[in-house]
Amino acid sequence: MTLPLRVKITDVGPRDGLQNEKQPVPAAVKIELVHRLQAAGLKDIEVTSYVSPKWVPQMADNHEVMSGVQRQPGVRYSVLTPNLKGFEAALADRPDEIVVFGAASEAFSQKNINCSIAESIERFAPVVEAARAKGIYVRGAMSCAVGCPYEGEIAPERVGYLAGLMKGIGVQHVGVADTIGVGTPRKVQAAIEATLQHYDLNDVSGHFHDTYGQALANTLAALEMGVWQYDTSVAGLGGCPYAKGATGNVATEDVVYMLQGMGIETGIDLDQLIDAGAYVSEQLGRKTGSRVATALIAKRA
Repeated sequence: MTLPLRVKITDVGPRDGLQNEKQPVPAAVKIELVHRLQAAGLKDIEVTSYVSPKWVPQMADNHEVMSGVQRQPGVRYSVLTPNLKGFEAALADRPDEIVVFGAASEAFSQKNINCSIAESIERFAPVVEAARAKGIYVRGAMSCAVGCPYEGEIAPERVGYLAGLMKGIGVQHVGVADTIGVGTPRKVQAAIEATLQHYDLNDVSGHFHDTYGQALANTLAALEMGVWQYDTSVAGLGGCPYAKGATGNVATEDVVYMLQGMGIETGIDLDQLIDAGAYVSEQLGRKTGSRVATALIAKRA
């Protein structure tokens, strides 16, 4: 078992974290959050998505947010583009990376985007082709890689099938996502193993939700396999719409604290990160979802 010496964290708070918020979050708050995250040392930030405002009204200000961000050299700004129309809209805002998503569950694919897994990949193929032709990096998110709200447990073969399809259309990197947070360490490892049959270790990341309190354990299980890239969300932003009352993404602060305690380099300043999480939590009118931030803010007081 060789643990990575350094871990790359992509903070998905501004996009994945805020997209399900019922009350509109002002563009100025989203921009300030991105600025605070990059000031804390984050080099990869998922900023917004280019989806129909009818489906995700919270992301209707994508152009305003992307053009308002003061970019720093060495920081990668990624956006979600589910179709060609979304990709073309995103182009004007010069993203460094685009994200496409597919589900390892047929039922989830049908309910979420009204088509089969194979059809969803066909839909993304022209997006991937267009992005790569413009020199834009393409990341794929594989949702429901461990469990599905409709189908229950997902077999690793289904994850391998999706990874193979994504590889086939030119997706350069895939994230193994436990979307509803039901995964436990061995199940997560099995999903990652299936993915590694199609992708190099350097092109795979983990994306674990903390619904059942398993996200840190699952992160450790992935670290033990050598996975060194993770998606996390500042202040634990992002509910899980399929699990009532459940928390969503694992808090960036909690993952950074664990990694620092293990002597693994992240390049992130934990104090500044906690400030960023406290800022956005205050704007949303609620407490941070990070256990580490809660503890350290109490200690500061």
